[in-house]
Amino acid sequence: MTAPARGFPESEYRARLQRAQRGMAAVGCDALLLTTEADILYFTGFLTRFWESPTRPWFLILPAAGDPVAVIPAIGAALMARGWIADIRTWPAPQPEDDGVSLLADTLTELLGPRARVGLPMGLETQLRMPLTDWARLQALCGLRFDGDSGLVAGLRAVKSEAEIAAIRATCAVAGRAFARVTEIARAGVPLDQVFRDFQRLCLEEGADWVPYLAGAAAPGGYEDVISPATTEPLRPGDVLMLDTGLRRDGYFCDFDRNYAVGPPSPAVREAHAALVAAVEEVAAALRPGQTAAQLHGALRAALSPHGEPGGGRLGHGLGLQLTEGLSLIPEDRTVLEAGMVITLEPGIVLGPGRMLVHEENVVLRETGAEFLSPPAARDIPVLEG
Repeated sequence: MTAPARGFPESEYRARLQRAQRGMAAVGCDALLLTTEADILYFTGFLTRFWESPTRPWFLILPAAGDPVAVIPAIGAALMARGWIADIRTWPAPQPEDDGVSLLADTLTELLGPRARVGLPMGLETQLRMPLTDWARLQALCGLRFDGDSGLVAGLRAVKSEAEIAAIRATCAVAGRAFARVTEIARAGVPLDQVFRDFQRLCLEEGADWVPYLAGAAAPGGYEDVISPATTEPLRPGDVLMLDTGLRRDGYFCDFDRNYAVGPPSPAVREAHAALVAAVEEVAAALRPGQTAAQLHGALRAALSPHGEPGGGRLGHGLGLQLTEGLSLIPEDRTVLEAGMVITLEPGIVLGPGRMLVHEENVVLRETGAEFLSPPAARDIPVLEG
């Protein structure tokens, strides 16, 4: 299958802007001020790894009427101009005495007048990506009312367009092809850190732009946690190898894992793996809009209970321009699920003290159920040379 073209047409970004402006009208907001990579990328298509540098702040103003205005360091002007944003105002950052603050204040006042209400994302997973001293100075300079955005931006990003879903599916396909090649790089005797390095290489060979996240483990009969960096310990017969990747393609993440037995798996490992895959299949088929994140968490636990002790904690989350975004599959999250949401399903099962298996897939919620975006795992655990 040919991967979709990279990037989106201007019509995609204008549709996002129009939804944001309808939302601003509903909550009584005159503009949105955005400062983070994912939010600015969502509305502009401005994709760069330069965000790894914390030195320079970046600003995007979305007025309640009219086109966005970018207030950014001059180093980003050429890249921003390749997209659809026409009004780009710059300063020669870094400029410690005034790192874009007065330019931003002047732009806000020009666009909005002196008494406008400006919304910023202020909920979970948000941040203000500028120095707090500059934030205080900005408020003093322009005298505007800065307030929360009532969850507007998070809500917009939570429900994906068909173009976004296609982009995430393409990212998942890259990871799927890399996982299918793990037999090339992993066998008994190979150090785990070498497997990690080689797996990242496979991801890049298969089309990833970069691999921001890779975790995993290898231990006999299951593993203790799912977030550890690699050690130098070699794989051994009887180990279960787990690799969990959040690679990125065209700005969008995937986030799913795969388990492998090093040599023939024990009956307990074989049965637990099959139960995890079956539970995800069962719950995905029954998933419908209108259910809550908490109900989905309960359904995953219920599907696993006949097979052993389900793992605790979060059993999945939202996915998109960030590795984890939006809802959490926990008992306390009452978020109502909507068609177009992309969700990870990530149940675990306890095999004994300090031993578990976790299985993760990526799905998009449709009116009639969940559609897999990650290539679904088989119930039989793959076996590596022991």
